[in-house]
Amino acid sequence: MFDRDDLSPPDRLAALNELFVTSEHPMSLSSREAEDFRASARTVDLAAVNVVELKVSPSQVVRTPKMVRQADPELLCVAMAATGKLVMSQLGREAVLEATDIALYDSSRPFGLQLGAGGEPTTLVRVHIPRAQLGQPADRIERLLVRPLPGQAGFAGMLAHFLTGLTTQAAYRPDDLGRLARISEDLLTAVVAHHLDAEAALHEDSRRRTLLLSVEAFVQQHLHDPDLSPSHVADALHVSVGYLHRLFTTRETTLAAWIRRLRLERARRDLRDPALQDIPVHRIAARWGFRDHSTFTRSFRTAYHISPRDYRHATGSRGPRM
Repeated sequence: MFDRDDLSPPDRLAALNELFVTSEHPMSLSSREAEDFRASARTVDLAAVNVVELKVSPSQVVRTPKMVRQADPELLCVAMAATGKLVMSQLGREAVLEATDIALYDSSRPFGLQLGAGGEPTTLVRVHIPRAQLGQPADRIERLLVRPLPGQAGFAGMLAHFLTGLTTQAAYRPDDLGRLARISEDLLTAVVAHHLDAEAALHEDSRRRTLLLSVEAFVQQHLHDPDLSPSHVADALHVSVGYLHRLFTTRETTLAAWIRRLRLERARRDLRDPALQDIPVHRIAARWGFRDHSTFTRSFRTAYHISPRDYRHATGSRGPRM
């Protein structure tokens, strides 16, 4: 979205401000550190949901009443301070956000964001969604605006964890985006409903589906990690291992078995890929989280009734000998 190290710091600041001013909900960016200004931004566009990660020198973002009149797509925006300190102001309220705290603001009202309030570079993660998609009246949502929501537990914790993983992933395939869009919408809806004391409106099936989608996203993002396990997933999503196991009974499998199956599927895909034919089988196994080659070979043969090496030869991708 924005990476202009080819520009001088003042020109870089001007270029980023131009990007902000011409966005769908215009705002302006300024900084007292114009002579040493640095910034980069990347975006993940998920249909109705848009996510931006902004790494920036201490600066200020302002959306004025005139800018609101100029264009207002009626968005609910969630801001998270991934690193550094963020101060949000709207409706005469002010919220100070530190690592993983989140807070909401409304594009229909003037607002301000102070990035790097402690004088340090800051990483801001911002996600927005059309307010109408949340199924809550605007006057009820207003009660939540500019209230710090700790991102260590509950639905806010799930959202913070999901956004952190989403913005640190290097790239996504096109078929990933639909699933990520559904996860984003479900989590945003759940956060708003929960904090409006409207949990009764969220049916148990919806809550379970939201958590299952969060589990799936976390596993997909950490599949290469040999330490990935049900207890690792439970700790990351702030639920008990027992609840996670009960949740997975609807899939007619266990979480551990599902993780193993995903790893085997990824390894099998790589083994038949001609572009990876020079990568030894044991390295492909390690790439997908298998700690040792013998365990991988045994699991692969059990699942597909053929050894990894024979499978590679049978599919025409003849890599080096193990």
